[in-house]
Amino acid sequence: MSTQKRDFYEVLGVARTASGEEIRASFKRLAMEFHPDRNPGNHAAEERFKEVAEAYDILSNPEKRTRYDQFGHGGAGGFDPFAGFTGAASINDIFGEIFGEVFGAHRSGQRRSRGSDLRYNLELDLEEAAFGTTSRIEIQRPKRCETCRGSGAKPGTQPRTCSTCGGTGEIRIQQGFFAMSRTCGQCRGEGKVITDRCPTCGGAGGLAEKSTVEVRVPPGVDSGTRLKLRGEGEPAPSPSGEPGDLYVVVQVRDHPIFQRQDTEVVCEMPLSISQAALGTSVDVPTLDGAHKLKIPAGTQPGKTFRLKGKGIAPLGGGSRGDQHVRIQVEIPTHLTKEQRDLLEKFASLAGEESQPAANRFWSKVSEILGK
Repeated sequence: MSTQKRDFYEVLGVARTASGEEIRASFKRLAMEFHPDRNPGNHAAEERFKEVAEAYDILSNPEKRTRYDQFGHGGAGGFDPFAGFTGAASINDIFGEIFGEVFGAHRSGQRRSRGSDLRYNLELDLEEAAFGTTSRIEIQRPKRCETCRGSGAKPGTQPRTCSTCGGTGEIRIQQGFFAMSRTCGQCRGEGKVITDRCPTCGGAGGLAEKSTVEVRVPPGVDSGTRLKLRGEGEPAPSPSGEPGDLYVVVQVRDHPIFQRQDTEVVCEMPLSISQAALGTSVDVPTLDGAHKLKIPAGTQPGKTFRLKGKGIAPLGGGSRGDQHVRIQVEIPTHLTKEQRDLLEKFASLAGEESQPAANRFWSKVSEILGK
């Protein structure tokens, strides 16, 4: 007789609207609780762990999760605890991916040590972010030691095979349901041990120095955009490993004129009373340079003009956004006697016809107060 499966969201104790990070955090907590290493000989805990693992396998994969939300267990696909995790070879793979060495889970074939990733904060002007640029940056990172050519061993000597793991780089442990593996503590997963260290680098295989890296910034980046330069991080601690990556995080400086709204650009254009009333032509600044804009007579404060294609292209390519020019009518604060006389004469000549919006407003006020 088959047992009805519980709802996967219920298994992980999360809402159906839970984010990927919430699902991951819940799985980590439950897996820590029911892992067989913490519950030796407890069959119930082992079954609970498999249930949690299956739920995480489905809900952590966007495609599987969508099918599960639509069709339930029948549409989520089967689950094999030894070959069912998202893109992983076994249950140990995903466990090692999340917990590292907490329980010794290690992904087969990836024992070679890897260099550390580096981060660099790159400040750009808005124009550089909009159109892209090439920047040369300086970072501190180790370079391969030329004395030992990165091996860490004294010239004329060679690292010896680790006697603890026999050169495999890991120690395997069979425990009930799982075949676990731990990175060898003697050789740190390399399978070899340096007995005679290089006198130049002390066995590290590298020496810290300044390095210049060229960063190609694509058009459309914004603050928070992260550019990955593969292999530009720290070198691996041993010749058999791979270098880390360099992550360049973009920060766009505030612009004195433009405000950015995704791919749109906004600027405020001040006009005098006479310019707004009589109309004029003005040179509007854009990211491409000055652009002639015709201001019609009677333009009101807050009026916005659109300059199509004068904004910023989206990251990854596509048509540029637009620039929006918002009109601000500047009221003079200091008038000469002649200016005041002229404005008073204008006010007496203008009458109500020159202020239709004001007339409508006060008409409505009179209606409200007259009720």
